[in-house]
Amino acid sequence: MTRSFGFTLSATDGRARTGRIDTPRGEIRTPAFMPVGTAATVKAMMPENVRATGADILLGNTYHLMLRPGSDRVARLGGLHKFMNWERPILTDSGGFQVMSLAGLRKLTEEGVKFKSHIDGSVHNLTPERSMEIQAELGSDIVMCFDECPALPADEKRVAESMRLSMRWAQRSRDAFGDRPGHALFGIMQGGLSPELREESAEALRGIGFDGYAIGGLAVGEGQEAMFDVLDYAPGLLPEDQPRYLMGVGKPDDLVGGVKRGVDMFDCVLPSRSGRTGQAFTRRGVVNIKNARHQDDPRPLDESCDCPCCRNYSRAYLHHVMRAKEIISSMLMTWHNLHYYQVLMSEMREAISAGRFDTWEAGFHAERAQGDIEPL
Repeated sequence: MTRSFGFTLSATDGRARTGRIDTPRGEIRTPAFMPVGTAATVKAMMPENVRATGADILLGNTYHLMLRPGSDRVARLGGLHKFMNWERPILTDSGGFQVMSLAGLRKLTEEGVKFKSHIDGSVHNLTPERSMEIQAELGSDIVMCFDECPALPADEKRVAESMRLSMRWAQRSRDAFGDRPGHALFGIMQGGLSPELREESAEALRGIGFDGYAIGGLAVGEGQEAMFDVLDYAPGLLPEDQPRYLMGVGKPDDLVGGVKRGVDMFDCVLPSRSGRTGQAFTRRGVVNIKNARHQDDPRPLDESCDCPCCRNYSRAYLHHVMRAKEIISSMLMTWHNLHYYQVLMSEMREAISAGRFDTWEAGFHAERAQGDIEPL
């Protein structure tokens, strides 16, 4: 087993890339989708079942874990991997996005952010140094810089000020991270929808030097077309020989569009959150299992899917347990969605390796355009 962090590209097809990230806890096949385990759990899933879907890595959330149960407690209990029974790689975000979007009254200064917990109103300070300390206590394999992410739309002056603050915080994060063999630190590019600001941000990050680079500040209200416009150039501003991670994305067609444009890593709550609310992702688009058309349907969600949900349960059963608010509905639907996402990533890796990504992509969109199977 490798003892250091490294990235190897094995094939490219256009701008799409496939390869692997090596960590002391195992390899991550790219392009990779990371299920979100916000509070040390992927909701409605056992860790071994998440692994069974094909996931190589999970995401944990610094903001939530620092507030409850506390990173110091997790450290005393052996670190996040042991705490949540997931021995493979874990990436932790920096907490910046959640502070901006979830926390109560908050005060942003050059030093960091002072905020009130959304749980109990207690006051906390989060700085680049404190974020690095918390993530070290959690013991995550990939650590994210502390940054600020303004919601879009925002005027360019505000976006520029925010990006430059994030770049100063990136340097402080790098300094505070120090030398941690086997652990990686990723910088986060900001700059909204401005090519000039994105280029300035990428240049600053390359100057500091990181183990990988994230594209932040997208999927925050700008819409897919605007996001793809940024991704047409942003990944190319980052080093070719290191992983590129698009944060908080997304829907299946977002992932396909991101991979096509050179992105290696993704995370999103969508497959698990949608599963809990009755939305299933299939090759033929999204199925709302709560619709009455499914109540007498003995067929599976997706006949071409071999997840336990599709192998063993009918649409009629899934409709029933979802309407009855039974816990198994969240479990089965989440398992299916996470499985679907991992199959999607696997197919893209194979298509890139075979040099037929464009053909695969055309088939992906054509199948989705058919819509769900006809009702009985």
